[in-house]
Amino acid sequence: MSSAEEIKTKLDIVDVIREYIQVKAVGANFQALCPFHHEKSPSFVISPDKQIWHCFGCGKGGDVLSFVQEMEGLSFPDTLRLLAPKAGVTLKYESTQEYSKRGRLLDCLLAASEQGQYWLEHDAMGKKMKAYLLKRGLSEKTLKDWQVGYVPDAWTPMLDYLRSKKFKDEEIFAAGLAGRSERGSAYDRFRDRIIFPIKDVSGHVIAFTARVNPEKEQTIPGGKYINSPQTEVYDKSRVLFALDKAKRNIKDRGFAIVVEGQMDAIACHQHGFTNTVASSGTALTAEQLNLLKRFSNNIALSFDMDTAGQLAADRGIREAMALDINLKIITLSAEYKDPDQCLQTNPDDFKQAVINSRPVMEYYFDKISAGKDLSKLADKKEVVRLMLNMIVKLANKIDQEFWFKRLAESTGVSEQILRESVVDKPLKGKTPLKTVVKPAVAELEPVNRDERLADILLALLLKAPEYIPYAASHLEPEDLLSDNLRQFYKNLIIYYNKFALLEYDAFRLYLQEQADKGVEIIDRLALLAERDYYDYDLNQLKSELSKILLELKKFSLKRKIKQLEGQIGVAEASSGQADLNNLMTEIKNLTEQLNSLHSF
Repeated sequence: MSSAEEIKTKLDIVDVIREYIQVKAVGANFQALCPFHHEKSPSFVISPDKQIWHCFGCGKGGDVLSFVQEMEGLSFPDTLRLLAPKAGVTLKYESTQEYSKRGRLLDCLLAASEQGQYWLEHDAMGKKMKAYLLKRGLSEKTLKDWQVGYVPDAWTPMLDYLRSKKFKDEEIFAAGLAGRSERGSAYDRFRDRIIFPIKDVSGHVIAFTARVNPEKEQTIPGGKYINSPQTEVYDKSRVLFALDKAKRNIKDRGFAIVVEGQMDAIACHQHGFTNTVASSGTALTAEQLNLLKRFSNNIALSFDMDTAGQLAADRGIREAMALDINLKIITLSAEYKDPDQCLQTNPDDFKQAVINSRPVMEYYFDKISAGKDLSKLADKKEVVRLMLNMIVKLANKIDQEFWFKRLAESTGVSEQILRESVVDKPLKGKTPLKTVVKPAVAELEPVNRDERLADILLALLLKAPEYIPYAASHLEPEDLLSDNLRQFYKNLIIYYNKFALLEYDAFRLYLQEQADKGVEIIDRLALLAERDYYDYDLNQLKSELSKILLELKKFSLKRKIKQLEGQIGVAEASSGQADLNNLMTEIKNLTEQLNSLHSF
């Protein structure tokens, strides 16, 4: 058995997909809103029995591997690497070429993380760093859970260790773990620093954030923290610290708390706020927000209450508004610099701040109108300008309508003038404000009724194969319009006639041997039947089959008549009377056959 097959055997597709999107049981199967295109009603179906999925909206489908590959944007080898630990499978590579470069970088980063944890426990300075962290309020369990480590104060201890583990220098540098001095000498990027692993949503170590030795922070230039540089596995704008730990709790609690720093996130988790992630000290990006939307559309922001933090929050706010995220702002008391300090001092204050979090537009209106006298023209104009700049960024028209009215009531400026200011009269020196319009979702190509009925027919025959002889006696494969469906119908009839039964897995294997598109079709059709006819008994299925067979036969006869009518013009111009008479006779016979069809 291949590694891929072993992984599929050991993982349940519903459990894996549930980690990414919300699914709902419907009969023996599960349905969900498709994560690969916008839709209002669920067309994404999962079969736990067959371990496959298919979206009847966008047409995508497959098994657990293809789903994760599509969601994570990974290559097939990297998908196996991601799922292997979850399935308890050890991957065996027959050649080094099969082991992707990304896989080597992830191994290198994991090895660095594990060695950092060892040094925190056993290196003399590492023990001091651990004592410092414990004094800061982190527990022994937290240090282990977050795999906090330390790199000794020397030029190349991590480099030397990784080299001993057979990692090449170019891999160590590509992973962002080492740098070079102006003279070209190699050095450890995180020497004499406490290191916190940064992981992707699946739990792989992809980078580090590192705190300077607190004994030297007054003498080391720059900030207390440095992060890994951008690498092939780490893009800061696309990663949220702690999302791997928080994602399930975000879904369970129905919202995410977003803080600014990694220590804030760790402190939140230690105090029970396990739906918390960190933006790593920068404004939230659209990519990060879209990542969060997989798990919840409700976000509560708690950024540091200093000037830089407020500005960063404002930039993140605008991104969230454009994505129509339900955003609230957590406001801490002025005595607290950040969530970490608040939690160390009084965890109940943070809990109350979360409970009291306010919708973003209310927060913003209070913020920009604080200290302003709206009876004064200059203050009124400034508040109106800033609020209009936010209102037009709201993606939801209902929200825009509410805030135009609210702003008019608060400032005494008529709603009509506010709207005209946005659309027609941008203020001098400012970029014209435009109403935000969501990008249109591409229309899915329509499927004609003939093909749709053929799909249903074949889906029903997969569900009730005992009716295959009945269908074959009334409808020939040539009566189907689609070449692929016609061939599938032929294979269905041949297989059933040969074995006198049809079992899904065996027939699927048979189709694989035919080397056509039958495998793609069978998965889609099997889920179509289970989605729409899961509670039908045999009598109901036969009744449905009879109606569809009749309609498909009529479609086939009409097509043939139309084709012959097209040939008449050609016969009149170039052929003899005999050909013309034959065509007329064929049309007459087909028309009589069509008119006689009432039921099967």
